[in-house]
Amino acid sequence: MIWNMGLGGIAALVAVILLVSALRVLREYERGVVFTLGRFTRVKGPGLVLVIPGIQQMVRVDLRTIVMDVPSQDVISRDNVSVKVNAVVYFRVIEPEKAIIQVANFYEATSQLAQTTLRAVLGKHELDEMLAERDKLNMDIQKILDAQTDAWGIKVANVEIKHVDINETMVRAIAQQAEAERTRRAKVIHAEGEQQAAEKLLEAARMLAQQPEAMQLRFLQTLSSIAGDKSNTIVFPVPVDMITPIAEAIARMRAPRA
Repeated sequence: MIWNMGLGGIAALVAVILLVSALRVLREYERGVVFTLGRFTRVKGPGLVLVIPGIQQMVRVDLRTIVMDVPSQDVISRDNVSVKVNAVVYFRVIEPEKAIIQVANFYEATSQLAQTTLRAVLGKHELDEMLAERDKLNMDIQKILDAQTDAWGIKVANVEIKHVDINETMVRAIAQQAEAERTRRAKVIHAEGEQQAAEKLLEAARMLAQQPEAMQLRFLQTLSSIAGDKSNTIVFPVPVDMITPIAEAIARMRAPRA
């Protein structure tokens, strides 16, 4: 009797242990990919999940966005400049069964694919484009990664190029190029200013030529400005238009009267 009760207690204890081991709790951001005797059965979760011990196995999959740092890559640009580029990739699992069945390690596979894609895309562009058009390059890399990881049930949300490291020789060359560009712009602006000033002077000369009185007023205004200086001697030209009337008046006064 005692022996029979002992066996019953052991059986109950074993049943409780099996029941506890069969229960799984999945968080809101987790899913369980369940296999029955090696075959994919279904995706379960979140919440309380029952897995038959010895018959079923479950693999947990995190559905949150994963931030993956892409190691620095040696890239040779289209204009044969060697640079080191690193980036960060944001992706998440949207189909857990594909992420487990279609690829052995989806994180490592995505990392390797991101490195090769980064080198391939940037190698098609020149250095100036890498420095000035990062948004466009980020979109190109993101689209390629998203298309290739779709078969793994992964969605690549964003790609950001963090650093483009250039050697010191190329940095000095870029600085010289920037200085030459600034000098060129300064000369162009100066030339444009001279051209505009010449056009305004020509326009003013044409307006003064149409009104001789305005020319004389301008001449008197100039004399007034010069008179304010501290110089003792002022030499200035006298317009013929001002001398001619005076000369004619003197000639009439000297002429003999009839």
